[in-house]
Amino acid sequence: MVSIRSDADIVAARLKGRELALSLGFSAGDATLVATAISELARNVVQYALRGEVALWSVTSGRGRGIAISVRDEGPGIPDVGRALEDGFSTSGRLGLGLPGVRRLMDEIDIESTPGRGTIICATKWRR
Repeated sequence: MVSIRSDADIVAARLKGRELALSLGFSAGDATLVATAISELARNVVQYALRGEVALWSVTSGRGRGIAISVRDEGPGIPDVGRALEDGFSTSGRLGLGLPGVRRLMDEIDIESTPGRGTIICATKWRR
């Protein structure tokens, strides 16, 4: 688990995710996709919630082996998760590509968010 409070923590989480993906047999390209997704999710923690945590672990199912990412914060929450997953939607005036990008990079994504209480995002990438 990596506590997220700063840009340095984002880099640390990204590195751990890439290392885990490589150790699970992911290609260098797919490991980079996982690291990018972690970076996007952790950046949202720093920008919107100020602090949170990233957990990473291997998963196995009928789909084979994969890597799971969980990002949790106690920030303001996401008022409309559906809108937040739309390309171009942003509450901060940015490009609005973070969560939609993560959805495209990963094979599965689940978002639970309660306004005023925080957000938990779980994403999984399966090894091809």
